[in-house]
Amino acid sequence: METWEGKNFSITDPKGVSTVIYQVTETEKEFREGSPRYTVERLDHTSEIRGENIKRTFFVDRPLPEGNSLVILSFGNDKVVVNTGILIDDKVKITKKPLPIKFDTLYSEKEHEYKDFLYTPNLKRPISIIDPETAEEVKPVLYFDENTNEVKGKCKLKPYKSYFAFEIREDS
Repeated sequence: METWEGKNFSITDPKGVSTVIYQVTETEKEFREGSPRYTVERLDHTSEIRGENIKRTFFVDRPLPEGNSLVILSFGNDKVVVNTGILIDDKVKITKKPLPIKFDTLYSEKEHEYKDFLYTPNLKRPISIIDPETAEEVKPVLYFDENTNEVKGKCKLKPYKSYFAFEIREDS
């Protein structure tokens, strides 16, 4: 029998809204040199229909005693609502101190690949690109850059389509 140790919490989305949540992690000291300081990882979730609403239960595999930093993105009606929070004990609290987050809309009339972005040696990344219509992540293609001796990723974007991208950056 498989057991799961972690925490979970739920959010109920109204009709037409899709919430996705990312955990923000500071890169471990042994991987930090030449790597992004922060990385993002999308939380797994289950969905349950409740009338016209959808209850999404999100899972955090490795809860930290000091809390897990979260980026909460709610997609709907041609807009994205961005919140940051922290999972402490069994509660999600919206944070007062903002994370150093940069977000943007990507759009092109030509099919192209988004800029290269670095991965940490344990294959975590600081950026995510999301299709706002489906709230699904655009999966990057990984490759090894022999010139810089680094693992990098690229995302192929479709023409005439908008994407939402966000990145956790070092404090400026």
